[in-house]
Amino acid sequence: MIISISGTAGSGKSTVAKMVAEKLNFESVYIGGIRREMARKRSMTLAEYNEYGETHPETDMEADNYQAELGKTKDNFVIQGRVSYHFIPHSVKVFLDVELDEGARRIWQDMQENPDERNEAKVSSQEELKQSLIERQESDNTRYQKYYNLSCYNKENYDIVIDTTHMTPEEVATTIVDHPLIKHSK
Repeated sequence: MIISISGTAGSGKSTVAKMVAEKLNFESVYIGGIRREMARKRSMTLAEYNEYGETHPETDMEADNYQAELGKTKDNFVIQGRVSYHFIPHSVKVFLDVELDEGARRIWQDMQENPDERNEAKVSSQEELKQSLIERQESDNTRYQKYYNLSCYNKENYDIVIDTTHMTPEEVATTIVDHPLIKHSK
């Protein structure tokens, strides 16, 4: 079984993906980490790299081809990426949503605690971060619509949709693992 996790910024995708993988004793794959590393190699923030990607499809296609191949050659893993559901269509597709203010609050807190890990746009307030997240989502939509004719934020593309705004990561992970699509596939 393969579980693909996507969603909005700050919804807990990375944390929850790791927890679900741990609960199921699966490998965890983080496409965002791969893209962040690709941005660092070009001395760009993730926002700059995404904007660059709007006219340079190879920035997305490298990560996308990697996950498509992974879906064909491996099993029993959790993959977290905006379009993983599309490139691994036989996965159980999970979408995590969060209210924008709460997502920005979570990311802002993480940026204060781990400033070098996120490689976010340089912002000086949570309000600026919120605007940056809106722009990132627009960039994602632009790129994925242009290159693949899809919207990674369309909840109709997913098997399981969870609003994490008022949930802990543990509650979200348990909800996923206990979902009938997962529970009955184990």
